[in-house]
Amino acid sequence: MVRLLDLLKRPEGKTLEFKRDLSSPEGVLKTLIAFANTAGGTLVIGVEDQSKNVLGVPHVLAVEERLTSLVSDAIHPRLAPDIEVVPWRSLNLLVVHVYPSNTRPHHLQRLGPEIGVFVRVGSSNRRADLQLIEEVKRWNRMDSFDEQAIPDLNSEVIDFRVASEFLAQYRKVTPQGWRTLRVTTDHQGRQVPTIGGLLLFGKNRFERFPDAWIQAGRFAGTDRVRLVDSAEIRSLLPQSAEDALAFARKHLTQETVIEGLRREERWSVPLVAIREALINAIVHADYAQHGAPIRLAFFDDRIEIENPGLLPYGLTIDEIRQGVSKLRNRVIGRVFHELRLIEQWGSGIQRMSAACQSAGLDDPKLEEIGTHFRVTIFTARVGRLEMDETDRRVLALLSDGRARSTAMIAEYAGLSPRATLTRLKSLTQRGVVAEIGTGPHDPKRRYVLAQAGQTR
Repeated sequence: MVRLLDLLKRPEGKTLEFKRDLSSPEGVLKTLIAFANTAGGTLVIGVEDQSKNVLGVPHVLAVEERLTSLVSDAIHPRLAPDIEVVPWRSLNLLVVHVYPSNTRPHHLQRLGPEIGVFVRVGSSNRRADLQLIEEVKRWNRMDSFDEQAIPDLNSEVIDFRVASEFLAQYRKVTPQGWRTLRVTTDHQGRQVPTIGGLLLFGKNRFERFPDAWIQAGRFAGTDRVRLVDSAEIRSLLPQSAEDALAFARKHLTQETVIEGLRREERWSVPLVAIREALINAIVHADYAQHGAPIRLAFFDDRIEIENPGLLPYGLTIDEIRQGVSKLRNRVIGRVFHELRLIEQWGSGIQRMSAACQSAGLDDPKLEEIGTHFRVTIFTARVGRLEMDETDRRVLALLSDGRARSTAMIAEYAGLSPRATLTRLKSLTQRGVVAEIGTGPHDPKRRYVLAQAGQTR
């Protein structure tokens, strides 16, 4: 049974969308296709997407039948979402749940398989180009791009001497070991490099992958108008994160912290947080994309680390914050694990967040932008959200997850209804409390604790 209240607490995002009605059916179909092709999701019909006012669906059974027919006729391969009629007060809503599909990519029949495929990026649907469609197919086949053989090259393009030096302190790698790591692979009776092997240790890797490097820059102010320092980091991938950190050290400050009798020098932003973001970008970059290297950008108020490639399909930002991991590049991941650059699968984001919190910084912002993934580390120290005792009483009342009216909150907090409304409006604007009702003048509207979104 769908818990409508839980859905209304959440902001729209990668796995949730609200629609007022079915007056624009193609938009609804694109959302269902995007959910199925990406990480699944839930569509609620009968709720305004911006205000989240609950309007309901008149003649709900007829609309449900129409939607079922539309999905059956307009989406290919056939999609079978769960559609449920959910009552709310005297109204009814349609809640449509879609799971990540094992027959993706799905497309809009009218547009065809080349231009009718959509994926979910943040809270919007993006038309997938041919390159993105190929990646969806790879994920469905459980293939890794960097494990693919390069049959027109021989294994001599791999610099095995340098590769062995990187791994020497951890293990001695035999020819069979390189095959086990999938740096090389058998192809028609001979050894050839894999894409991952070429990216990691290729002598002329930029001939095939001209964007497999890190572009670093320091900008004056908070935008990209004036570049004051830059570097092109073209070292081998296992070395590139450390070289990018050297650029970071140039543009960070150190501060002296005295704890008891001990004096310690600390960077203004923890280097471990930047390192984890860089390692994550290198391991999960989509090297099939062209025209965009990994980017490290410093501004007065933040640091941005961005790599080409969305999250692996079936994965959400909430899940990676919880430590769930899916490797886009298995060869690079294996070698980085051997080199102790990755300590434990899925722990990098959590380690980055913990380092920022320990330094008094806001939690890093994780987002998908276009066809890229970006981590933003904020450089300003933050304090706790300012709340007085009455605010805390209101939040304590709502902490059990139940929705309550203005009158109930006013009685508990010892305030007048007018003063309670003013306080609730402030808490709503700050994103702490969510309002649920048919509109701002709904006398039966209720208030709940808001669930955090996927951004800062």
